Amino acid sequence: MLDSALRRHLEEPLATVGRSIAGAGVTPTMLTGLGFGIGVASCVAIATGHWATGLVLWLLNRLADGLDGAVARNGNVGPTDLGGFFDIVADFAIYGGVVTAVGYAVPEARVAALVLFLAYYLNGTAFLAWSSLATKRRLEGDGRSLVFPAGLAEGTETIVVYSVLMLFPAWARPILWTWAGVVAITVAQRVYLVRQRLGTDG
Repeated sequence: MLDSALRRHLEEPLATVGRSIAGAGVTPTMLTGLGFGIGVASCVAIATGHWATGLVLWLLNRLADGLDGAVARNGNVGPTDLGGFFDIVADFAIYGGVVTAVGYAVPEARVAALVLFLAYYLNGTAFLAWSSLATKRRLEGDGRSLVFPAGLAEGTETIVVYSVLMLFPAWARPILWTWAGVVAITVAQRVYLVRQRLGTDG
């Protein structure tokens, strides 16, 4: 929901930093790999109850995720399909890894974590299927490798919710249940959006 507005505000600062990083010889794939490693470390920290460390590493992971795209768009090579593929796989791995780590660290939150996984599965299916269809129909995106349909639960909201989760782990169960509900609403939004866009197909 907030991604488009945030991206507009951060586009220029990220472009400036991206050009500097690209000029130093750092590639987008390097940043994606670094961010993935940091994200894995965050999951390990969460699973072992080191919530503050997990939070810092989670935010660093998100920073790296924002910068790899900026480097790709403002470097000499430019965005590539392979880079976009690695980026989305790394994102999904860490999003799911954090939920797994919380479920491991907080046993009473495990059912909520499983339901959230189901919501994520449906949400990912909806937006990846739409991205494929949008590409096939040559519909405009926002410059990223995939075409992302708008929804209530997007990257910005995930950053905030996971951060709150790590700040207040004692509230993990209600936070996960609430977030699962929000993601489920997003699934319904995206199904409705696709139905509207493809309505003429019958």
